[in-house]
Amino acid sequence: MSDDVLSVIPTDPQWQPEQAAADRAASIVEDLAPGLPGGVDVEIDVTWHDTLTVVDCGQNLQKIGCPHCGASIDTEWWGDLLEAHCDDGFATLAVVVPCCGTATSLDALDYDWPCGFARFEIAIWNPERAWFSDEELTAIGDALGHPVRQVRAHI
Repeated sequence: MSDDVLSVIPTDPQWQPEQAAADRAASIVEDLAPGLPGGVDVEIDVTWHDTLTVVDCGQNLQKIGCPHCGASIDTEWWGDLLEAHCDDGFATLAVVVPCCGTATSLDALDYDWPCGFARFEIAIWNPERAWFSDEELTAIGDALGHPVRQVRAHI
């Protein structure tokens, strides 16, 4: 069986909220993604990561583009990178892209479906909705005390 996960992460990958702010934001998320009427409630995980952690789109990833030369970056390179950091996370997002050899940041790459990096995440498992609207993201960010973005994974 496959799952869909809609994650909300801060726009600053290093930022982490206080517990009360995380609780407020998680409550809003729970109201916005309650599951199907008469069905099973969705599972919501609120996680503080010790290190920068990838929040990727799983099987939704179509391609990755270089922000410097515009070339496509091999998704195998990306997969190898994730595998190398799966246990310890990322100490830094600095990377040299294989296409043109330019130094950049992993969060600056052009992901076709969104991917991100975070030390805090609210993950909604099988949310029964595709995305949060801009207004909903603003409300979640206001409750959290920091702007947020979203990543949808199919795993």
